[in-house]
Amino acid sequence: MSPSTEHGRPDPETTTLAPSRDGRPVSDRGDTVCVIGAGASGLTAVKNLTEHGFGVDCYERETGVGGGWNWRHDRSPVYASTHLISSRPFTQFPDFPMPDSWPDYPHHSQLLSYFERYADHFDLRRHIWFGTEVVRVEPVDGDRWDVTTRSTGGYGPERTSRYAAVLVANGHNWSPKLPRYEGLEEFRGEVMHASSYKDPAQLRGKRVLVVGAGNTGCDLAVEAAQQASRCWHSTRRGYWYAPKYVLGRPADQVNDALLSWRVPLRLRQWLYHRTLRLTVGDLTRFGLPKPDHRVYETHPIANSQLVYYVGHGEITPVPEVARFHPGGVTLTDGREIDPELVVFATGYLPRFEFLDPGILGDADGSGRPRLWLHAFPPGHPTLAVAGLLQPDSGLFTLAHWQTVLFARSLRLRREQPQRAAAFASRAAAGAGERYAGKVKDSSRHWFEVGHVDYLRAVQRALDELEGK
Repeated sequence: MSPSTEHGRPDPETTTLAPSRDGRPVSDRGDTVCVIGAGASGLTAVKNLTEHGFGVDCYERETGVGGGWNWRHDRSPVYASTHLISSRPFTQFPDFPMPDSWPDYPHHSQLLSYFERYADHFDLRRHIWFGTEVVRVEPVDGDRWDVTTRSTGGYGPERTSRYAAVLVANGHNWSPKLPRYEGLEEFRGEVMHASSYKDPAQLRGKRVLVVGAGNTGCDLAVEAAQQASRCWHSTRRGYWYAPKYVLGRPADQVNDALLSWRVPLRLRQWLYHRTLRLTVGDLTRFGLPKPDHRVYETHPIANSQLVYYVGHGEITPVPEVARFHPGGVTLTDGREIDPELVVFATGYLPRFEFLDPGILGDADGSGRPRLWLHAFPPGHPTLAVAGLLQPDSGLFTLAHWQTVLFARSLRLRREQPQRAAAFASRAAAGAGERYAGKVKDSSRHWFEVGHVDYLRAVQRALDELEGK
């Protein structure tokens, strides 16, 4: 399904043919930039690139905008009760505010309507090829890229187009990270990853074990407390559970105020501990394990209901799973439980099936890209990844400024190639830099950033581009 060309947008099927290394016909798209994905990061990339004077072709495998926030999409991790865990002012795009009448933590359906209005307001749909998936992205002719696409699902012929640059915005919360346990194959109960959870009816009346203590795991444990006949919540370690409101304000707004006042980390950690001590006290008395780390050393968990349901006996905290057997589960403390349904809320891994992993700096095959600002791969100044971040606040503002930086770097290549080459060297030297304090070494924290530190780093890069 292709977009209309009535706005003067060239049709890739009728543009100039370029030579190909393997004999395939290649449509040369000139200075046009390819954007992969029409979720939050892809949409802001299309907007910012077009505002900087670039033609854009955006390929979206689904039939609508919104990415993971569009619950109709096959890869969407959204479930019926999903709400933002970052508050509205710290989530919205800087140039397109959410309505003041919306709640502090909007529902996923409101987020989808926000993206649809964003796309319509900036007239972005005419640049998007819906129902089209990217099969391969290959570097050619220096810093240009051959992008091979086909209709989603593999139907129809493949088509290859050559672009001046590529921005990848395919998201990183759609490929489930599944744990391995001894005996799992013999377990007679039902097993699912949280990505398959959509509605409380899937839990109703069952004995449920939720594995994982991230934000999704805590949300699902709370839903199971309300719907299931029994709920166990298994975690590897203790965590700090932040309430969504502190001092009558969303917690991330209070934290941002402390950051804006440049309150030292140790003092912020002390204030956090003090607040928890005064509100919920010592959580180990409920059977929750004591955290083995300080506050802000793991991704924040914002949930005001988990402790409530643990305190009411509706959620039973249990340690890590040791093994499965046909009739149940053995825990690391030796206890046996008999869940009918096990939900693995164990997160996701980034996947870029259409790219050689080495291009993104994944030299060891771990699947972890090594990028400057978590966006720019060394040695490829016309390639960028947007939205590959796990911030302590909302993502959309950060993705906006990532794509502004990419657009301005491309414009500099056109106007001042020598300065652009110096900037590309900076990107190569900065691959792998961190933009967060000390955090746990796990795949969950590969892309962890403090939003203030990260935005300051992006601002320094923008200043460098402008020669300031």
